[in-house]
Amino acid sequence: MFTGIIQSKAKVVSTQKKGSVIQVRLEKPRDWKLTIGQSISVDGICSTVTLLPKGFFEVEYMPETLLKTTAGSFAKGSVVNLERSLTLNDYIDGHIVQGHVDARARVAEVIEEGTTRRITIEIPKPLHRYVAAQGSIAINGVSLTVARLEKGRATVALIPHTLTVTNLGALKKGDMVNIEADLMARYIVAAIAGGGRVGHAKKTLQKESRQS
Repeated sequence: MFTGIIQSKAKVVSTQKKGSVIQVRLEKPRDWKLTIGQSISVDGICSTVTLLPKGFFEVEYMPETLLKTTAGSFAKGSVVNLERSLTLNDYIDGHIVQGHVDARARVAEVIEEGTTRRITIEIPKPLHRYVAAQGSIAINGVSLTVARLEKGRATVALIPHTLTVTNLGALKKGDMVNIEADLMARYIVAAIAGGGRVGHAKKTLQKESRQS
């Protein structure tokens, strides 16, 4: 579990394809102590640390992850958002983010408003019912509030701090991002569809996960 509060940015050092798997080496933040098997959110993708060369760490992505996320486009020099998984002592300053990316989405518009910026994302149709105005959404692992929702497009407003500490400040029209719908929204919609039955809600979520 994560909160969507980005703790660091890092550059991709290298990528290597081994069969159907892609290995990605990333810069390790200087003050981070990582362990093999630890979960790290990389641009919103829950990733497992597989190797720890000095000053770096490596993660691997399977075909399903490559199909649903932007991991396949990671290249040397790419800048990604990082967040370590929650501990029981952490504050939840954003919202609960699983790191289970629902889909890639296209940036439809970027508008600068002084020192702030509005970014509009095209939400894939299967996710429309899970995104609500003033609700939460994770974009490249960043916890954000949907400021406006219309015609399948969600707009978020980014303050200067977010533009500085995440890679969202570099987004431009046409870029692809990882999005994850709010977990609570998914359960509520699934529960309503099943007449409030939790068992039905879980089955619905599992079915949609296999289809997405």
